[in-house]
Amino acid sequence: MWDETLYAGSAAYYPHGRMPYPPELATALRDELSLDGEGRLLDVGCGPGSLTVLLAPLFERAVGVDADAEMLAEATRQAASRGVGNADWVHVRAEELPAGLGSFQAATFAQSFHWMDQPRVATAVKTMLEPDGTWVHVHATTHEGVGDDSGLPCPTPPHDRIAELIRRYLGPVRRAGRGTVPEWTPRHEEDVMVAAGFRGPTRLAVGGGRILDRSEDDVVASVYSRSSSTPHLFGERLAEFETELRELLRHTAPDGRFSERAREVELVLWRPG
Repeated sequence: MWDETLYAGSAAYYPHGRMPYPPELATALRDELSLDGEGRLLDVGCGPGSLTVLLAPLFERAVGVDADAEMLAEATRQAASRGVGNADWVHVRAEELPAGLGSFQAATFAQSFHWMDQPRVATAVKTMLEPDGTWVHVHATTHEGVGDDSGLPCPTPPHDRIAELIRRYLGPVRRAGRGTVPEWTPRHEEDVMVAAGFRGPTRLAVGGGRILDRSEDDVVASVYSRSSSTPHLFGERLAEFETELRELLRHTAPDGRFSERAREVELVLWRPG
């Protein structure tokens, strides 16, 4: 059952809190799928449109769907600010697909499929793909880098200590909306895809090693962009938490400047069998 509080209040923090997907991601998909500006893209669980906006220029039309209205409002703003005019945003749960949206050349899932009823969504989206279409899992960690500060111009954010601070306020088990999610929650995506009738996968790796500048505000935003530490989870102690968080960050970097080396992004491609 969808929990509307899962990312409540986090959408506005995404543009600065999450590292952008690398341009190489779009290039790799363009080359692998022979994209030529035609066809339609379906981005499922699109959030604030980070991936949709990046890939939209490769298609005639892009459709981002998400269950969170705040995320879609932010996606609309991001598309407008970047001059992307061929993207539509649909407020619908993935489990409600196909929802009369038509057929697509590609369907992308970026850091989203694990929140869904996977067998149901896989079966539905397979019917929405064209015969030569492609399902693309985008496996990425964009709220923090690899943690290696060698050769970086500024210190990396103290992610371990940030995690300790969050646990002190929210408890030892990772929060998720109104509930919790154990860190060992299993993932069986490949089994789901095979059972739904897909063939593959093909794997591509892109974008590792980029060095990104991060401000103190960026790091704070990265904390609030996560389902396990959205602002509403802290309740009346939010201001107290942020004060401690910023003190921790200033102890690490008094000038408020950080650097992070981005993680590699893995693209896992499946075709309808």
